[in-house]
Amino acid sequence: MGTIKVGVIGVGYLGRFHAQKYAALEGVELVGVSDLDEEQINRVASECSCKAYTNYKDLLPLVDAVSIAVPTSLHHAVASDCLELGIDVLLEKPITVTLEEADDLIAKAEKKSLIFQVGHLERFNPAVQAMEPFLTHPLFIESNRISVFKNRGVDVDVVLDLMIHDIDIILNIVKSPIKLIHTVGAPVATPTTDIANARIIFENGATANVTVSRISRTNIRKMRIFQPGSYINVDFANKKVMTIQLKKELMDSGMPKQDVKVNAFSDGDALRSEIEHFVENVRNRTKPSVSGHEGRRALAVALEVMSQIKEHQNLEVFKDYFNN
Repeated sequence: MGTIKVGVIGVGYLGRFHAQKYAALEGVELVGVSDLDEEQINRVASECSCKAYTNYKDLLPLVDAVSIAVPTSLHHAVASDCLELGIDVLLEKPITVTLEEADDLIAKAEKKSLIFQVGHLERFNPAVQAMEPFLTHPLFIESNRISVFKNRGVDVDVVLDLMIHDIDIILNIVKSPIKLIHTVGAPVATPTTDIANARIIFENGATANVTVSRISRTNIRKMRIFQPGSYINVDFANKKVMTIQLKKELMDSGMPKQDVKVNAFSDGDALRSEIEHFVENVRNRTKPSVSGHEGRRALAVALEVMSQIKEHQNLEVFKDYFNN
């Protein structure tokens, strides 16, 4: 395959960055961008030296592959149109709203041997990739993704907005089926859940405690992984990995001596890496590291978390507040 012709459907906050990354890649032609907001698509098209389309269907006959960054409720419809025309797809997370929609997209892609990648961006965070060689047998994972409030992504529950990132990473780390999930959560600033916690217990004995919030005054994105003889501290935001290896020699306190190493990756660009991976898969017809199947797996757990939280909430209290 020579030059790969691509388009971006949905060029709001995140889609705009997709367009910029494609425009900068060699061997790729950004044919056009599409969005219902004419002012926005004209701005992005001008930045990236491509054409603007208010109707994404006018763009599809011109491209080999697309990034889709529209609202989650539209993922299935837009991705279906692309896959049915034989176009490879990079679909932003979460894959869809329902498992039935996810299954339909996966089936459409597999029927035509198309590349179907899901945009779980944190998989391409250099800190996440750097921790993988240190993983042995994770037993306890503590994850915190705390964010200041932003007026985007609030059309979905915080579990689909933020927690699904960590769910995907944890499912990739712990190679075991899930045994139990315990959850708590509440709406605070929006009618959907804004703060949530899930304790995920795996059949191999590993446990993950995952907390997310989008109503904080500060941003924190960290994960700690404890395993026999060592633990790993991952700072997603600052792209740092600290590994602590316990030695056989003891300190005066009786605690094993520690070999501590810190690696920083300030120059890493997770989105560029994700898009380069997608382009490579399109060019070589190889399976993405986060395919539709991995996207569906993360969605299934996220939906179970959301279902449990909803079941435990006193909805009348929340309705009274948000209706006044």
